[in-house]
Amino acid sequence: MAPNLLILFCFALVGSSYLQAQETATQAYKTIQIDGIDIFGKSIDNQTRCVHWHSPLDVIAIKFKCCDKYYPCFSCHEEEAAHPHQVWPKAQFDEKAILCGVCGHELSIQDYMNSNNTCSNCQASFNPGCSNHYYLYFEMEDAKQKD
Repeated sequence: MAPNLLILFCFALVGSSYLQAQETATQAYKTIQIDGIDIFGKSIDNQTRCVHWHSPLDVIAIKFKCCDKYYPCFSCHEEEAAHPHQVWPKAQFDEKAILCGVCGHELSIQDYMNSNNTCSNCQASFNPGCSNHYYLYFEMEDAKQKD
């Protein structure tokens, strides 16, 4: 009888660990909504800051061309999506693909690039350092290569 109890205990322990791991995985990726728009990834607040980028100025989400979903950053997409990312081609820079996490206003890619790092709707400041990563999201003539 003791071996059967040991086996049941092991199953209970493994099952409990599995459920705990599932809960942790579920908590790691959460969806937030801003003005009815879902933002996927590892957001840590309701203005699209994430575990990777969370300064006071990190308040945009980017709609990814490959899946038509908003993520706070490239890393959030890479960790959650089961497909490779695609960059937006220049011919589609008029598409609304940037979301201000402060007010929920959607900007076209071109409007975002011309925004002087400020939301045209609420005047919230955006992180100027994001322009260093445009090549991850948008087709660029002088795209940087990362290895």
